[in-house]
Amino acid sequence: MIVRDFIGWLEKASTAQRSEAAHALARAYLYADVDRAARERMEVSLTILLDDPSPLVRFALADALGGSPDAPRNVVLSLLEDREDIAVEVASRSPVLLDGELVDLVATMSVPLQEAIASRPAVEPSVAAALAELGGVTCCRILIENGGAAIMPVTLSRLAARHGGDPDIRSLLLERDDLPVAVRNGLLRDLGHALGVLVSQRRWLGDDRADEVVRDACDDATVAIAAETAEEHLSALAEHLRGTGQLTTSLLLRALCAGNLSFFAAALSILSGVPEGRVRSLVHDGREGPLKAVYGRAGLPPSAFGAFASALAACREYDLPSDPAPQMSRRIVDDVLARQEMKSDGPIGDLATMLRRFAAEATRAAAREFVRSATRAA
Repeated sequence: MIVRDFIGWLEKASTAQRSEAAHALARAYLYADVDRAARERMEVSLTILLDDPSPLVRFALADALGGSPDAPRNVVLSLLEDREDIAVEVASRSPVLLDGELVDLVATMSVPLQEAIASRPAVEPSVAAALAELGGVTCCRILIENGGAAIMPVTLSRLAARHGGDPDIRSLLLERDDLPVAVRNGLLRDLGHALGVLVSQRRWLGDDRADEVVRDACDDATVAIAAETAEEHLSALAEHLRGTGQLTTSLLLRALCAGNLSFFAAALSILSGVPEGRVRSLVHDGREGPLKAVYGRAGLPPSAFGAFASALAACREYDLPSDPAPQMSRRIVDDVLARQEMKSDGPIGDLATMLRRFAAEATRAAAREFVRSATRAA
């Protein structure tokens, strides 16, 4: 059928007939074994169908051509400028669209178009970055859930900065193994503060007690993050914590009581400016005099040095695994309390209160671990 005859037929055919013909013609263009001249006539006919008054006809084109790398680019690009449902059909899967074109579409198209692009079988880093910068909550959720999306660490950071307050986005980000530790820490801190506000508003606890509970929970989560962080990234985590005001005496003592000598050394190096290798050597060798000098350079309170020294001594007495069990943490805290009370010959004030909170938490964690072990063995 020549193009002129095809045009004449279109004028008489029903919408259903034209839709069926559009789909069949598009499939023939993609898969029929025809010569170049016949293929060119087919492309002209497909282009004519772009002006069909019925969206059903144009949708039939998008449906047939949308997933093929051999679809004519001019037809695909025209369908992108059509009605939203037709454009979505192409934007969500067409392989002929270039990354630069997709980035431009993200910036200029509607929310459904952005969401369609986020759901594509493959989303390259530049497109993911544009979606993270401009997309709404639903769009970004679709992007994070898309296993074919290549999302770089800087893009994950941007997603957290823009939409980390959304519970679904936060949960999806925290489930990712490739989430930067600083971003993970920030999300957990934000969650802790939000829970603290809720507790205060509901008057479940007094403001001071709510702040204490949230602070302890956040510190505990940070220590857990540090325990899962590769050694070569601990300095970066410590630097982030210092920059956000989280590298406190309480956090460092909690990490040490959990047996995390590597994180303590990295943090002490960041705070003191002493090379990490030197600090690590002092931490493991237990030379109290030089260690006390580094501790002083770090700006930590002199009154707490004894507790840190006791924790280090307790850690060195045990054969610490890379991830100390809750029972081990409890023994270390108990040892620190005993050593400190012997040295001070009496109560040790706020420091003792903090250590006893650590001990209570470690006892509960040990009990939970016992129940889990018993359940698995049953």
